Amino acid sequence: MVEVTALRLKNRVAIITGGAKGIGKAISLAYAREGAVVVIAARDLSRMEETAREIRSAGGMADVIVTDVRYEDQVRNMVAHTLDKHGRIDILVNNGGIAGPTDNLVAIRLDDWNDVMATNLTAPWICAREVLKPMIAARKGNIINISSEGGRSGFPMRGPYAVSKRGILALTETLAIEVGEYGIRVNCISPGRVKGERIENVARAKAEALGLSYDEVMATMTADCSLQRFVEPSEVAGAAVFLASDESSAITGETLVVNCGKHMLH
Repeated sequence: MVEVTALRLKNRVAIITGGAKGIGKAISLAYAREGAVVVIAARDLSRMEETAREIRSAGGMADVIVTDVRYEDQVRNMVAHTLDKHGRIDILVNNGGIAGPTDNLVAIRLDDWNDVMATNLTAPWICAREVLKPMIAARKGNIINISSEGGRSGFPMRGPYAVSKRGILALTETLAIEVGEYGIRVNCISPGRVKGERIENVARAKAEALGLSYDEVMATMTADCSLQRFVEPSEVAGAAVFLASDESSAITGETLVVNCGKHMLH
């Protein structure tokens, strides 16, 4: 007899920043399949609505709220909208982010540096700060931050991105210590190179900067992975479901690496 698995996130309310494309879309779809009410927060309304329609057509529950997470007032509006419409916030996935410039640090402009930090590091803190207010009152909640393997070691020509993603690791651990007494868990996922639009754009920028072909750069991006391939967005989403579910109820302050064995080869 085949055992029917219960929905792991049934009726939980989850805000997913950057939830309309790439990893964020994969997480939105996965959460909806597991029974969550998904609130997609991003800047691109058309792509958010497209993802929401996909979720609803499959029988899931999805809501959208246009949000630029760099701005406190918009984040507060995102939280207020979710509380007003759905009554609570059980999960926050801090996924919104940008790739930033491709160049050596000595050539990076301050405006570009500041934009990456504002989007990739300051914004996740603002989002966490605002959702923690109702979570602390409820004495429960779950925050999942999306970092990157690009932030776990030096990353030539991607310095601002690497520094911002490294900061997410410290943000995760600090928050986990501070809010654990309220029954709130905070964890992090560190993906390797994920198949999709962003890595293709990064490869094109790197190829142009180094005078190489796009295919040459793409080939180098899997050469140091033991599985010899890119991570699928759905594989990151699977980790995000696990960390949001009761299956990981004793896990907090940790970083789950999803990288196809990137650091196993030397």
